[in-house]
Amino acid sequence: MTRHNRDLTALIGSRICHDLISPLGAIGNGVELLQLSGMADSPEMALIAESVTNANLRIRYFRVAFGAAPDDQLIADGEIRSILAPGVDGRKIEVDWTPEGSQPRACVKLAFLILQCFESAMPWGGRISVRRDGDHWTIRGVADKLKLDPDLWALLSTPQGDADVPPAQVHFALIAPELARQNRAAGVTLSDHSINVEF
Repeated sequence: MTRHNRDLTALIGSRICHDLISPLGAIGNGVELLQLSGMADSPEMALIAESVTNANLRIRYFRVAFGAAPDDQLIADGEIRSILAPGVDGRKIEVDWTPEGSQPRACVKLAFLILQCFESAMPWGGRISVRRDGDHWTIRGVADKLKLDPDLWALLSTPQGDADVPPAQVHFALIAPELARQNRAAGVTLSDHSINVEF
């Protein structure tokens, strides 16, 4: 993937997320108004409110993971933690984000893409910890049961132009080019119950 294509892909991701956030916000505001008026006390409206909240969290996540990330831009600690906070969907993956303070957006983008890989490997739930020591990042996931595709995980450290990556797993294919852009390399260790990624 050339730098032009990579940058264009990130700009498209940013644009799509930007355009989706506004209508989702409007729907959320409408639901809140209905709740305040007493017209929303029904299971159906509760489901709509929950779905809008989850969609907003997901779009904000995608905006960081798939959007543009200028090298000199920071992302606030509060923003990161609010995106990673448990949603109302009862997801079974816990993320322990330990880096404190604002972080370089490019590094957070990489971490979020890698977290998506962990999500793909943990459909039955698990625990993930994110650590930063200087410029060195470590993401470790532990679960009772993992769904691992070694060929996909190999893409994190070795991009393969002919790899057949399904749309639902596109995050695997985006990591190596992003690592190269930041002059970084990734180390991946897989076992029956844990995944460790360092970059």
